[in-house]
Amino acid sequence: MKMLSRDSQERKLRSQAGFTLVELLVVLVIIGGLTALVAPNFIGQSEKAKPQTARVQLESLRNALDMYHLDVGRYPSSQEGLEALRSRPGTASRWSGPYLRDPIPVDPWGNPYFYRNPGESGSAYDIGSFGSDGRTGGQGTAAEVVVSG
Repeated sequence: MKMLSRDSQERKLRSQAGFTLVELLVVLVIIGGLTALVAPNFIGQSEKAKPQTARVQLESLRNALDMYHLDVGRYPSSQEGLEALRSRPGTASRWSGPYLRDPIPVDPWGNPYFYRNPGESGSAYDIGSFGSDGRTGGQGTAAEVVVSG
């Protein structure tokens, strides 16, 4: 059985104790490369998901408007707006809300949703988002997302 000297035992332990600076740098370069490849895909998916998020929120608002209509017998006027879902308008005697538990949401781009009564295409109302640019029209994520009731 071979006995190692104390110095050689310490050297052996130190060489097995951790990573060298070169090994750490190689790992950091690999992680950085993977991040550079993957991050743009996640960022792009987030932007693509915003119109769908707006549609889901609009459906929730549509359901609240329908419950308001069942109780009051009409949809809120444009002047009353979506706030009528949270607090009783003076002209809604049979109001039994609030019809939304949480505050009225903003669209995924941070802008308030618009509400029109009557709607532009002959519907009872339109509710929607102007998209990422906050203006009428546009294409892609800047396109309007509208639900009519």
